[in-house]
Amino acid sequence: MSDKPGTINNPSPGDKQPVHERVYDALCQSILAGQFVPGVSVTLRGLAEQLEVSPMPVREAIRRLVAERALEVLSNRRVCVTPMTQPRLQELYYARLSLEPELALLAMDHMTPDDIDALQRFDDELNRSLRAGDVDSYIRCNRHFHFGIYKRADSPVIYPLVRSLWLQFAPFTRIVFGRMGPEVLQDCHADALQALHNRDRQAFRNALESDIREGMDLLAEQLQKEAPSN
Repeated sequence: MSDKPGTINNPSPGDKQPVHERVYDALCQSILAGQFVPGVSVTLRGLAEQLEVSPMPVREAIRRLVAERALEVLSNRRVCVTPMTQPRLQELYYARLSLEPELALLAMDHMTPDDIDALQRFDDELNRSLRAGDVDSYIRCNRHFHFGIYKRADSPVIYPLVRSLWLQFAPFTRIVFGRMGPEVLQDCHADALQALHNRDRQAFRNALESDIREGMDLLAEQLQKEAPSN
């Protein structure tokens, strides 16, 4: 991992969340933040030390993330991001296009002007990060922009599925960051924000679909370049 996951504090007297849930959440956040680097493996013991917990809740969290196809356990008992292939990426592409616009439309009915203002701030910071070449900030702001929408859907079915999809592709977003730039990317977030202001459902769907296609196309192109030649 390029960075350590956030340290999990000891439970406070009023904290009812089990340690294994807090460990799972911390590892999910690290994966979504791109802190698990494709091709770099880590040990369960190392993760436990970083999170300041015993290995048992880490082991349980890893089992869940393996079931979600975000991580895999190697033969030497180390853990790494599940490798990405073109066929797998195509399935993720299709799944994102099928689920995320629908989730966004569910969220649209619940979004307030304050919610839209918060999205605008994330997008402004994202654009500054892009110009400054700050990959960590870019990844964080992009995630907060999308999930700032999706969480408003209050969806017990589609939201977990979308989050699982992000856990599978998020570690690979770093490899396309160098190819991004204001002169390359269509500002789909701005289109989405305008659609939210106008309460234009079709334009909102179109903006989300374009944003997904743009990011996944860049990732597919980069994976193709990195594939070993026959």
